[in-house]
Amino acid sequence: MSFRSAAGFCRNDREMTERKRFASVFDQCDVEKKGYLSREDVKVAVVMLFGYKPSKSETDIMMQAGAVPNCPGVPLERFVSLMGRKLSAEDPYEKTRHIFSAFDVHCRGFLKLEDFKSTFARVAPRLPDRTVLEAFRHVDHDSDGHISFKDFEDVITYGLANH
Repeated sequence: MSFRSAAGFCRNDREMTERKRFASVFDQCDVEKKGYLSREDVKVAVVMLFGYKPSKSETDIMMQAGAVPNCPGVPLERFVSLMGRKLSAEDPYEKTRHIFSAFDVHCRGFLKLEDFKSTFARVAPRLPDRTVLEAFRHVDHDSDGHISFKDFEDVITYGLANH
């Protein structure tokens, strides 16, 4: 198998996985088995897939884009297409910035060891302090006691690429 065909296979496999995930969420949100998602169903589906509640205007746009004649909501195929476009348009760094912001409770634009300790105490209270300190030192490339967003992003990106 050539590299090009292998890359295409991986992309197609990923697209199939995404399609199955979108279809599964559609089925979970279509509790009455109507064959379409209502406005409220679409909002719940976006929360399930992307982790946030869409605004009224974003929901309006999705409902209009997903509309088909003689259907009061968004049918499965339109929903899958909408969510696929939404996923491909998503900023890949948005989640990393969101995670960084959760650590940066003092809004300094950098992290200190106290920020790491505080966050890990909330999300992983049984994690030993020594492990938190080692993680901090691993991310603090220049050993200045501060972790910039760039350092944080490099570690997150490396972790995702090697997961």
